[in-house]
Amino acid sequence: MGNLTRDPEMRYLPSGKAVTEIGLAVNDRRKSPSGDWVDETTFVEITLWERQAEIASEYLSKGSPALIEGRLKLDTWETDGQKRSKMRVVGDRVVLLGNRSGGDGGSYSRSASQSTTSRPQQQQAPPADEYDYGPPPGEDVPF
Repeated sequence: MGNLTRDPEMRYLPSGKAVTEIGLAVNDRRKSPSGDWVDETTFVEITLWERQAEIASEYLSKGSPALIEGRLKLDTWETDGQKRSKMRVVGDRVVLLGNRSGGDGGSYSRSASQSTTSRPQQQQAPPADEYDYGPPPGEDVPF
């Protein structure tokens, strides 16, 4: 989870698949051994494909907060005889945080797998008597 460092760069491959490259700044704050608060920012390159790429390109811009779930991928290549590598995230799911106007009110949040015309439903926890606490005492567990 972090903020975009630049506007999304979407393009289409000859096969017709959409691909978007984004940069995300992820902030971490912790106490140092001396007790001082230390802020650390990690910059992460992310590649999004197909519908996630289109949604990111349409709704995100530089500074937008977003949560990206995905897998790590190590890219390796050679330049002038030197081996180089770069770790990136291939995003599987994008969650837009904040609202449409770019604020951080949290009123507009959607994952790429949800419909673009509906907002997520708030789920309420069931009453305590509806929880499943397992088999009644004295019954065997079927495993």
